[in-house]
Amino acid sequence: MVEKIPKSLQDNAPRVILIVDDEARMRRFIRMNMELEGYRVIEAANGAEALEEVRQHTPDLVIMDVMMPEMDGFEALSMLREISTVPVILLTVKGDEEDIIQGLKLGADDYITKPFSPRELSSRVTAVLRRAAWPAPTPRTILEIDDRLSIDFNRHQVIVDGERIDLRPTEYRLLNHLIQNAGWVVPHETLLAKVWGYEYREETHYLRLYINYLRKKIEEDLTNPKYILTERGVGYRFTDLNKD
Repeated sequence: MVEKIPKSLQDNAPRVILIVDDEARMRRFIRMNMELEGYRVIEAANGAEALEEVRQHTPDLVIMDVMMPEMDGFEALSMLREISTVPVILLTVKGDEEDIIQGLKLGADDYITKPFSPRELSSRVTAVLRRAAWPAPTPRTILEIDDRLSIDFNRHQVIVDGERIDLRPTEYRLLNHLIQNAGWVVPHETLLAKVWGYEYREETHYLRLYINYLRKKIEEDLTNPKYILTERGVGYRFTDLNKD
């Protein structure tokens, strides 16, 4: 049974999904399944049209094919991220990890390999919208880790040597969960389930990539991290906040 968006996160207007694919048959397939789930669907046949649709209609989610003529999905995503933070799911016939990582680095929120079932599509859409809509619990407004690092939970920022650095929503949720369990090892599967959703518990490449993102923003020495520590084969641990 596919999980639905909680009533508390719904309003009277249906959520809008933009489908971007140069194949009309694929757009019809996705439209039919998304409309059956109660979403309102708009379409674009290429990357340029997608950018215009986002500007005009501000959708809640974009489902975009990678392999498109003229402007592929990676290029369109890169340009989209200059104007919008709308969640994006990429579609591709390729399934190797390098393509997945490239899409995530450019700002994609998820990745589905063709062919896929309506159930998988619905589950991924629900999970991405859930992550975008549910703020992570905030333990306090500003937490001072040490003289160098502070976390502003209200603004979703880290403050490193006095400089404020914005966190992407997934980076914030991951850091927040690590800090709530500071001093304890959090297993890979737990982090994936808590931050991305239960259906992502095997997707370890997501976790590795976002841990790397966070470390680049907060660590002084990436070869010898001080705050986010790796417990090989088990998970990650944020430094103990209670130690002297």
